[in-house]
Amino acid sequence: MKKKVLIVDDDSKNIFALKAVLQSKGYSCLAASGVQEAVDRLEKNDEIGIILMDMMMPDMDGYEGIPMLRARGFRIPVIAVTAQAMAGDRDKCLAAGADGYVSKPIDVDQLLDILKAHINGKGDKGPGQ
Repeated sequence: MKKKVLIVDDDSKNIFALKAVLQSKGYSCLAASGVQEAVDRLEKNDEIGIILMDMMMPDMDGYEGIPMLRARGFRIPVIAVTAQAMAGDRDKCLAAGADGYVSKPIDVDQLLDILKAHINGKGDKGPGQ
């Protein structure tokens, strides 16, 4: 089981908060401030088991970034993280190739359940994600 999480977010405060929570639960974390940096991290580290992808970033958002990661052959589960939580956002994230979905402010217990399910290979795109 790979418990290393790659957090892709352009906001350092979000990265700091997610890292603090995840590390307290035994996860190892790497961070990237954008999709290209995420690609660099993925190419250099085969221990990454899951990606938390902010969907709204200035250079390349998650809606473009997830398909790009898939096209480059990365099959690691990607959990979309969005602040908007508008009707249809979950479906739009899943259509872009995300394996799961959480909205901000993040419910830590929900996030941990999603991480465990996907890292253990039991994740799905069903209700509640």
